[in-house]
Amino acid sequence: MTTTTPPPEAFDYIIVGAGSAGCVLANRLSEDPEVSVLLLEAGGSDWNPWIHVPVGYFKTMHNPATDWCYLTDPDEGIDGRRLQWPRGKVLGGSSSLNGLLYIRGQREDYDDWAQLGNDGWDYDSVLPYFKKSECQERGADDYHGADGPLKVSDLRLRREIAERFIEAAKASGIPENRDVNGATQEGVGYFQQTSYKGFRCSTAKAFLRPALKRSNLTLVKRAHCQRLLLEGKRVVGVEYRQGQSIQRASARLEVLLSSGAIGSPQILQCSGIGDPDHLAEVGVDCRHALPGVGENLQDHLQIRLVFKTSCRTLNDEVRHPLRKLAVGTQYALTRTGPLTLAASQVCIFTQSRDGLDRPDIQFHMQPLSADKPAEGVHPFSAFTSSVCQLRPTSRGRIRITSADPAVYPSIQPNYLSTEEDCRVAVDAIKVARRIAEQAPLAEVITDEYVPGREYQSDEQLLEAARRYSQTIYHPAGTCKMGHDDLAVVDDRLRVHGLEGLRVVDASIMPIIVSGNTNAPTIMIAERAADMIKADRRAQARVA
Repeated sequence: MTTTTPPPEAFDYIIVGAGSAGCVLANRLSEDPEVSVLLLEAGGSDWNPWIHVPVGYFKTMHNPATDWCYLTDPDEGIDGRRLQWPRGKVLGGSSSLNGLLYIRGQREDYDDWAQLGNDGWDYDSVLPYFKKSECQERGADDYHGADGPLKVSDLRLRREIAERFIEAAKASGIPENRDVNGATQEGVGYFQQTSYKGFRCSTAKAFLRPALKRSNLTLVKRAHCQRLLLEGKRVVGVEYRQGQSIQRASARLEVLLSSGAIGSPQILQCSGIGDPDHLAEVGVDCRHALPGVGENLQDHLQIRLVFKTSCRTLNDEVRHPLRKLAVGTQYALTRTGPLTLAASQVCIFTQSRDGLDRPDIQFHMQPLSADKPAEGVHPFSAFTSSVCQLRPTSRGRIRITSADPAVYPSIQPNYLSTEEDCRVAVDAIKVARRIAEQAPLAEVITDEYVPGREYQSDEQLLEAARRYSQTIYHPAGTCKMGHDDLAVVDDRLRVHGLEGLRVVDASIMPIIVSGNTNAPTIMIAERAADMIKADRRAQARVA
């Protein structure tokens, strides 16, 4: 590998990562023609057609051409299993791989962030940024925008089993809610998704592609950030690998880390920013002590229940070659049908037990079932009812194991490591079963395939949760925002104790949001872009 480098090229802002947050930053910062922006992406272009077909996540997840293909450490909380953690390694990042589900979380999530001392992150302050990015198919109202670049649409697929699931949830006492991103989250209804006329709307498509027409935005693909360049306590640029050579770029104003809940702490640690004892163990000189880097890892763990049915489900529609051909033809001609399917059809937000003041569990209902989606659906009619705890109390961590940035870090989620999380897991399975016992769903269920009715006692249900759970791919919190000893960034997302460096992605969440994390990550970037612009104007006035 070439180690000599030419003099670094200078930009006002360097953004590391062209994912859900980085594409937003690139767009919003380059709106100002007076600044220059460099966007570095470790992956390649989003040319793969499966990225743009909504159901294409079956093809792009676990594909090293588009996915980092991370793997967790063995986790005692889930019977020592290791889980695959897909993360987008392509323009658009995980917004090019995810299940397209548009969920913001609860008002209380953001109010809780503000109560921790993070000014400007309460719900009333962040709502305008959700609206700013959104182009809502249903039109604008008090909670939604219709002029933003991110297309948010209703599902283009309806199936009988989903309707039965909704009616059963209502029969169990859960109210119907057509807009879980509106006045209240609680209830059951169909998901909305980030798509438009049958195509995925990633942040690369919504934000980056229009911005690339600007001469002040430079995109460099297949550029893997190795480390940050520091002069004293100021970050002045980045070092990145492209092919077999090492390149450098300098930042006149700021470097913005948007590499996600795994990538951002890894880059910080490889740069000597983190816990001094841990850095010494892996042979990295500590340049800036910040013990919270990589700590506070949170994720949503879903417990999958699969029910066999006497009525047809999507298993029957996509199992045979001729039916697959029909599905493909339908999509090609009308942009409708199973190929427009998001990761789930129906969502539920509800309480796992009586006495709670807001939902603490979420359901993702899929009108199909599979052991592993990439291996194909089950050879029988069935649907999946997955349920996760919204605000887990378990905390994990991300830690590098080598000074070499090419070596993947250790990922330890510590799932189900607290008594509260175990209790919610058991209660959540009971809620799932209670829904399945209601008409009109119960009359078409022939068997509980997973985990099976042999699991009955609380101890057995916890065993089932440990055995049949999977990530929903929502890692967050590893560069937490706040002012305590483990905080990495302040409420303007500036890294504590350093100049010229911010982190802008899901890693800054002090507490994970109550739902899917893509829409909140986009909001975080919208909010950060305004903060960065305001700080630049303030500095200019002082100068």
